Amino acid sequence: MAEPHTDRSGDGGARRVEMSRRTFFKGAGLSAAGVALLDGGLGVPTAAGDFINAPQVLGPGAVALALSINGRTLRARVDPGMTLAEVLRQGLGLTGTKIGCDRGACSACTVWVDGEVVASCMTLAFDVRGKQVTTIEGLAQGGTLHPVQQAFVDHDALQCGFCTPGMVMSCAALVERHPDCTLEDVKAAVSGHLCRCGTYPNIFKATLAAAAGWPHSQHGAKGGG
Repeated sequence: MAEPHTDRSGDGGARRVEMSRRTFFKGAGLSAAGVALLDGGLGVPTAAGDFINAPQVLGPGAVALALSINGRTLRARVDPGMTLAEVLRQGLGLTGTKIGCDRGACSACTVWVDGEVVASCMTLAFDVRGKQVTTIEGLAQGGTLHPVQQAFVDHDALQCGFCTPGMVMSCAALVERHPDCTLEDVKAAVSGHLCRCGTYPNIFKATLAAAAGWPHSQHGAKGGG
């Protein structure tokens, strides 16, 4: 209970007025609500219930975006703040790229941008305009799997498969860039990838097998990594 205060009335008498907690918080709540309305750009409410001097809310809307994906030019209307992973999946229907942590920590969303391995969940789609993007859908040639993809199948290097596209992209980049890679090279290539199923040993075997069978004429053909 707040301390009472004395109110001197016009007839010279003294009238004690007490402020209850309910009265205090009610008044404080109304004041806070008024500030929030002003800060939120909603204006000041009138007696009629409408708002005056309410500024127009503006913000970036969807805009046209053209990207070079797997050798083709694909177009979509996207929000400027969307990541490459979001645009690939939601805007272009290329759902092979997975979003795991959405924080750049699990590498499930790995793609190539101009031959370099990147986390697409940490890359704005607008930042790859004019660059060549390769996703898991772009590794196979026609009906023939990329050697690393085939090796993953042959060596049972996947279980739930959620991390597999990102793993394949990083391992394929390593093999194409450095086909005489060692086990330590493979471990380094997937060091940023998280596999909850624990298929790392078979991933190592698959990648080394793909590298061993990589045609000598294709060594370093695409680069990456």
